[in-house]
Amino acid sequence: MADHSFSDGVPSDSVEAAKNASNTEKLTDQVMQNPRVLAALQERLDNVPHTPSSYIETHEDVVFLTPFFSLPKAVKRRINALKQLQVRCAHIEAKFYEEVHDLERKYAALYQPLFDKRREFITGDVEPTDAESEWHSENEEEEKLAGDMKSKVVVTEKAAATAEEPDPKGIPEFWFTIFRNVDMLSELVQEYDEPILKHLQDIKVKFSDPGQPMSFVLEFHFEPNDYFTNSVLTKTYKMKSEPDKADPFSFEGPEIVDCDGCTIDWKKGKNVTVKTIKKKQKHKGRGTVRTITKQVPNESFFNFFNPLKASGDGESLDEDSEFTLASDFEIGHFFRERIVPRAVLYFTGEAIEDDDNFEEGEEGEEEELEGDEEGEDEDDAEINPKKEPSQPAECKQQ
Repeated sequence: MADHSFSDGVPSDSVEAAKNASNTEKLTDQVMQNPRVLAALQERLDNVPHTPSSYIETHEDVVFLTPFFSLPKAVKRRINALKQLQVRCAHIEAKFYEEVHDLERKYAALYQPLFDKRREFITGDVEPTDAESEWHSENEEEEKLAGDMKSKVVVTEKAAATAEEPDPKGIPEFWFTIFRNVDMLSELVQEYDEPILKHLQDIKVKFSDPGQPMSFVLEFHFEPNDYFTNSVLTKTYKMKSEPDKADPFSFEGPEIVDCDGCTIDWKKGKNVTVKTIKKKQKHKGRGTVRTITKQVPNESFFNFFNPLKASGDGESLDEDSEFTLASDFEIGHFFRERIVPRAVLYFTGEAIEDDDNFEEGEEGEEEELEGDEEGEDEDDAEINPKKEPSQPAECKQQ
């Protein structure tokens, strides 16, 4: 039989429980005042994934994540109902972006006459009028002062300077200059790409027709040149604007999901996307050595028209392929949203964002690779990075 002794009318087990609770509270206060303990707690909280399976509870400046399964059944039912509402919101948002795409198509038709005139001025097919050429810049006063100084020059010197001033047709190397100005593009351009890009006359964006799957096409228009017979090279980007069935809460608007290039009809010996190398082979039995030639891929901007395909058969891409594909999508989006609509500002450099505005990651995040990277065979000799053998290799239609 239990001994229920009393002290001043209070059961002894109650007194003991009160003492234990008091000691526990004091110990908790001491622990929570320890900065190392708080730092450890914070680090653990930072590493906890903030997913819909948990909710946050605050207790005396300490944040706890309570697992969804530990909630009362009635609360879980209500949260599940909220999730259903969220999915319906995502589908409405998808419809919103589809209408935005329709608006883009509508206004693209309004922009196009202006872009057509831009091309005429660039190529020199049309000369702008004085009214069209008038522009009040921030340096207008300096330019006026410079003009006044010129007016004081002796007539003979003025005439000589006028005679010597070049007057090229249109705006030479307009699009090529943009490629050089924009880091994202200049990184893709090799030295042997440059003479080809100087023939680029226009870049257009075409949106998919009404009722068709959401997509856009980049058209690169070239004047006749010595490298390929195509007058237009195209790149089609396919888009999706619907929540993923497996993860509907990740929907944040339309995304590019795949892209198709085009076939480049290279003229003989002009394909810059391949190079021919010589390789020595030694016969295992006789020990004789022979030299063979073979074609290998070559870095070039024009690989842009022979893109990597997104995996559609359920197989995942490796990390390098995913990075390459993501970079391709980013470049296509940049052409559409920035380069084409604001081309003149990228030509003058006014639209170029200063790289210093972007902060680099924290120190120590980058891993330094040890050892030498695998290179080409020592016996491999490049014949010509700009030329190919008698049968040129084409970029295949995607």
